Amino acid sequence: MNETVKLLLVDDDQELCELMGQYLESEGFKVTFAHSAEQALPLLQDTGSYDLLIFDIMMPGQSGLDLLQQVRPRITTPVIMLTGRGEDIDRIIGLEMGADDYLGKPCNPRELVARIRAVLRRSVHLPVAESGPDHLSLHGIELDFGKRQVLIADTELELTSAEFNVLAELMQAAGSIVSKNDLTEKVLHRKLTAYDRAIDVHVSRVRQKLAVVLPDSELIKTVRGAGYMLVKA
Repeated sequence: MNETVKLLLVDDDQELCELMGQYLESEGFKVTFAHSAEQALPLLQDTGSYDLLIFDIMMPGQSGLDLLQQVRPRITTPVIMLTGRGEDIDRIIGLEMGADDYLGKPCNPRELVARIRAVLRRSVHLPVAESGPDHLSLHGIELDFGKRQVLIADTELELTSAEFNVLAELMQAAGSIVSKNDLTEKVLHRKLTAYDRAIDVHVSRVRQKLAVVLPDSELIKTVRGAGYMLVKA
């Protein structure tokens, strides 16, 4: 899968970029570098140029969060944020703004590769059994696995890959509780760890987007201590 994957790594630490780039290229990725948000923006004019973007949050000038805010409305390319240790607020804000995942710095190159592959898998992964349906329909929500598209009253609901998979998992299990552990493994392709709020933020964003088009329906319930459930009727 990763032989032709094109990455854009945006980080002001040029030495780190060189080291990470060498490792990523040894793993078969094609890596382009930018050392500031301002330098990255022209590279992101063509929305199909890269398969995955990696933004460092803390950079001189515009931050990685600023860059994400500018590009997310017009591109759906998966984004991984690199954050300093202890920057929990920045991590959550990044996820709320549409990042797909985050990784603390300094990061282990092997873990970064694992996160990249996990994000790429879920961007094309259809979270449904091979014998399962191609479409799901519930509460006026039409979910198409093949097109990875969600329609409500013929209007497309813009979701990131993680948000799409969250909604798909909850719709498939409608009426039943899906634990945070299971959602994390199925959607983020990793184990849930202590203080990891990534899946909570993705669920929250799905809720917010559904509420815009279905304002009178509270479809996703939080079951305290257990997980989440999409109501069946």
